[in-house]
Amino acid sequence: MNTLLTPRLCIDELSLDDGDFILALLNDSDFLRYIGDRGVRTLEDAHQYLREGPMASYQRHGFGLWRLSARSDGRTLGMCGLLQRDALHVPDLGYALLADERRQGYTLEACRAVLADAKNRLGLSQVAALVDPENRASLALLEQLRFSLLGELCINPDGDRSRLLLCEL
Repeated sequence: MNTLLTPRLCIDELSLDDGDFILALLNDSDFLRYIGDRGVRTLEDAHQYLREGPMASYQRHGFGLWRLSARSDGRTLGMCGLLQRDALHVPDLGYALLADERRQGYTLEACRAVLADAKNRLGLSQVAALVDPENRASLALLEQLRFSLLGELCINPDGDRSRLLLCEL
């Protein structure tokens, strides 16, 4: 198991103990609006999401979405990490924070640590990002991280288009 430490964050693997957190995060109105409805409505749904999503990705790829916890008090803030999608030739960066934890610089701090790990541990030279064109906060964050816009694509069955960005590590 990998753990990344930043000045304010502990970034490590999600587990079934994170079911309540996942249930709350995946039903947050901004998550539903900008990322999508994952159909997680119960604690059992959250456990299934964890098993089939992040935990399966750790085994298959050596990376996935990780829990972000505050080093000061251990509270869970959100998640951040890499995803491997069939539609993309490189992993893409994903992140989401609980509403009360946004706009405090945690996402930028976590993303920088995840991108450094992608380069140093995983040996990646590029990481993509997919973002809803209306999500101005994410677009500004990705610009700070030196992501460049490549275009738009549709990867969801609902037909919504996402902006595709790429970062050279």
